[in-house]
Amino acid sequence: MPRLPKMTPDNLAPAQAKLYETITRGVRFKSTPGLDMMEPDGTLRGPFNAWLQIPETGEAAQALGVKLRFESSLSGPQRETAILTVARHWRSQYEWWAHEQIALKEGMTPEEIAEVKTGTGPAGRPDLAAIRRFVAELMETRDVSDATYDATHRFIGDRGMADLVTLAGYYAMISANLNIFRISVPEGETPPFED
Repeated sequence: MPRLPKMTPDNLAPAQAKLYETITRGVRFKSTPGLDMMEPDGTLRGPFNAWLQIPETGEAAQALGVKLRFESSLSGPQRETAILTVARHWRSQYEWWAHEQIALKEGMTPEEIAEVKTGTGPAGRPDLAAIRRFVAELMETRDVSDATYDATHRFIGDRGMADLVTLAGYYAMISANLNIFRISVPEGETPPFED
């Protein structure tokens, strides 16, 4: 059961309404057709309902998310491998559910996604495997070894490393919000992780 009340569009204060409009009219909603990020009553799914509680911070958080998802030096599969690895670490039901669908649209195969979920591979994709190992080590130890850093840097360079570390931290924040506020998958969907 979610811990925060649903923020429906007809009950928003002006700053909340502005953030709601920014989110629903922005690139995030336009880029994921078929991924229902809104409930029938207009309530936003994912971390967005919580951000409406704090609209100024929510605006900054959603803007950073847009930069990281749509203006990053990482390819779509590289980005989604990192996000899914964070979701796996946090066992974030909604995060995995949403980004598994996005990963498929970005060209990852169901087999590659399944490997990330089990904490292996993806086989045959050395760049994705390096990113998965990097993010898993970062989440588990709060640092990475020189060997892990160098193996990942070889594929994505300096800018990619800065994007990757920031992306991992951002999605750890998202996963914390989703877990703490008990945001699960939409009704009728199967949670990806067993409790």
